[in-house]
Amino acid sequence: MSDLKRSYGPEDYSISEYLTYFYDIGVECPYGIKEKAVYRQQQFVSLPDPLLAKFLRAGFRRNGNTLYTMVCPDCRKCTPIRLHPEEFKANRNQKRVFRKNEDLDITMNVLKITEEKLALCSKFLEERYPGKGNSAVGYYGTFFANSITSTLEIEYRSKGKLIGVGIVDIGTDWLNAVYNYFDPDEAKRSPGTFNILYLVELCRKNKIPNFYLGYLIREVRAMSYKKNFKPHYLLIDGQWKKYNS
Repeated sequence: MSDLKRSYGPEDYSISEYLTYFYDIGVECPYGIKEKAVYRQQQFVSLPDPLLAKFLRAGFRRNGNTLYTMVCPDCRKCTPIRLHPEEFKANRNQKRVFRKNEDLDITMNVLKITEEKLALCSKFLEERYPGKGNSAVGYYGTFFANSITSTLEIEYRSKGKLIGVGIVDIGTDWLNAVYNYFDPDEAKRSPGTFNILYLVELCRKNKIPNFYLGYLIREVRAMSYKKNFKPHYLLIDGQWKKYNS
């Protein structure tokens, strides 16, 4: 994959002029897969909606002000996945999750750092990634708040208590799920699944046709649940292919 243009469809060639400025960084796989991970990335101050839409369509992700794609030499497990909200049909379990969370108060606003959110994010990171040295201040300072596009925050509250936060990028015809953290004590609510269900409804209400979920990694439990949202589309050999199973 040394020539990035070979990986994507003709409709995305308009981003090719930017790709000459991208560079590769090799690191330990952040998902715990044994093969070496290689990020192809570049930093931006800001990106207009149409250009970011093309990067998303080409399988890129955003981390802070960095756009990246994975070009790992011996692994292709990170598969970009998206939904077309108007096509999505909730299964029995997803309907149950939606009903289980009907009591929540949900608000959406511009991203704002508070002590309440930092405490919840810290609790989540300690439970999800123990011993990794991740910090809520680091996540907010370099990942969430350091954005290059329109970024919003969804708060999920139960009887006034903050139990989850979803962070999304939003454009005129796309929505990008950036991150979701929640109170581990509320795991019975299936907060990750509910966050996606809520965002699907948000897309439908606002007639947003493309909802990007990031990577599907079947070998990683925290990433594999995305395959349960059907139909979904996977970026395979430069083409978005529809899957119903």
